[in-house]
Amino acid sequence: MAAPRVPLHLMAPVWNRDTRGIHGLSKAVAPEGSRRKGRSLLQFLADHFYDVQALREYLLRKQVLKVHQKNRPFTHIKERFGPHAAGAYFILKQGGAVKFQGKEWIRPNTRGRFSLDFLTFPEVPVEAVDASGSAINYHGLDNLLALKELQSLWLRRCPHVDDWCLSRLHPLANSLQELSLAGCPRISERGLACLHHLQNLRRLDISDLPAVSNPGLTQILVEEMLPNCEVLGADWTQGLGLGPEEQSQDAASPIPA
Repeated sequence: MAAPRVPLHLMAPVWNRDTRGIHGLSKAVAPEGSRRKGRSLLQFLADHFYDVQALREYLLRKQVLKVHQKNRPFTHIKERFGPHAAGAYFILKQGGAVKFQGKEWIRPNTRGRFSLDFLTFPEVPVEAVDASGSAINYHGLDNLLALKELQSLWLRRCPHVDDWCLSRLHPLANSLQELSLAGCPRISERGLACLHHLQNLRRLDISDLPAVSNPGLTQILVEEMLPNCEVLGADWTQGLGLGPEEQSQDAASPIPA
């Protein structure tokens, strides 16, 4: 006797409106036709785009908070050991290097660790700071402005050093002799004009500043503003619109004594 035939029921998959993501989209094959499927796809893309925007905003807020944390003042160290120890600690935490007068350079190792021996000579001033590539910004400069005997400051390739930062360097005018701003993407002509306070500068590097629209003319103006300073940067003809013949003729002609 043959087994009874069981009727075959084809059941369409049910769209779960609470499902998100590609996995949920794969189940959205409804028998009503392509119109509903198209609406579901558009809704998914809209939700997905919103998620990307929300993620970007979250990452941006997180990055801003991280930079803010890195530029916080170390008040407890300043109160206990003085401004030079606090400034040195701040730079070393940034991954930079410091040099105290009569001492060797202090740098963190590959794991970001460094010696705290400088806390034993709090009265020895910091004479050089290398903060190249660090996250130092406008607020973080508070940790350096108290270093009244600072002679050399390197801020090369610092992404958060801008024109407002340069406007704050005037407290170092009596001591600062060397300043490097090479490769800082947010420094423009307006910020460089603020350096007129630093009349004791003897060496200034303003090379590779993408926000400076006319490097050649800017260098000439900076040299006039700081006549006793050696200004390093682009060739003075860069951006002045001189023809090849004029440039070659100028390069071949010695400057008269």
